[in-house]
Amino acid sequence: MEATLIQDLGCCLNNNLYIKRDDLIPFSFGGNKARKAKLFFKEIDAGQYDCVVTYGSSSSNHCRVVSNECAKRGIPCYIVSPLEVQKLTYNSLMMNMFGAQITVAPVEEVHDTIENIIFKLQEDNRKPYFIEGGGHGNIGTEAYVQCYQEIKEYEKENKIFFDYIFLASGTGTTQAGLVCGQLINKDERKIIGISIARKNPRGRNVVLESEKSYLNNRFDETVVNDATVFIDDYAEGYGKENSRILNTISEVLKKYGIPLDSTYTGKAFAGMIEYIKKYSIKDKKVLFIHTGGTPLFFDVVKEISQSKGDRKFL
Repeated sequence: MEATLIQDLGCCLNNNLYIKRDDLIPFSFGGNKARKAKLFFKEIDAGQYDCVVTYGSSSSNHCRVVSNECAKRGIPCYIVSPLEVQKLTYNSLMMNMFGAQITVAPVEEVHDTIENIIFKLQEDNRKPYFIEGGGHGNIGTEAYVQCYQEIKEYEKENKIFFDYIFLASGTGTTQAGLVCGQLINKDERKIIGISIARKNPRGRNVVLESEKSYLNNRFDETVVNDATVFIDDYAEGYGKENSRILNTISEVLKKYGIPLDSTYTGKAFAGMIEYIKKYSIKDKKVLFIHTGGTPLFFDVVKEISQSKGDRKFL
């Protein structure tokens, strides 16, 4: 994969702000799920799997991208989706357009539902490949170790160094990959994951588990713990927004022409602004990872158009 664009957005709150545009990955509206899917489907193609089973909500960027990759190959995609997080979104419309076979189940029945679907497929002499929700697992982590290397190459070419990297942290492997890349390169910087749903300690523990699985005891546990910053102060719950988030999305679009969404990137950008203010961060180079979700921007565009942001944070 070619390195994605890093834009210099100029001064923001007395810092130099940059943004890495993984939303511009040229497949199915891009995003971190497209980056991860590229590695998953490399394994799927090599293993000649003939169908894919995965998990995610009706807002899931992961399920949109996976079902699109399946449609591209002409193989079935089976999605198990939690009953508790169901609404019509542009992502869910595209999942249906791609022919995904979606099974809705209460969250406590999701595991058994997935197992039953895989069992029935195998009984029918199919060869299913299972991808955990959000692209969780070492393959998903590896995708963002590779992304970290892209950041390193940009820094070398441009003779700069990012003091802070901020991102939306959900199922954990995006943040885990960046932290693993940092540790492998022995870089002294702060990577700040802004939770989009999960609270501590669970949210942070999921990230830590991914890091430890990928690193396989190559680093002392204390070092890994110290490098993992997971902030849950701004989480409203999965898929939930408020006026602060909507105002942030509105102002970023007005100022930079960059769309964010209320489920992932809008929360993370708003959280980054609050974090910078809270800790009085100044005169630093700050990188925000745009992890995608452009279709979700259009789900709330009416509310965003009515928001009254004051642009003071920009």
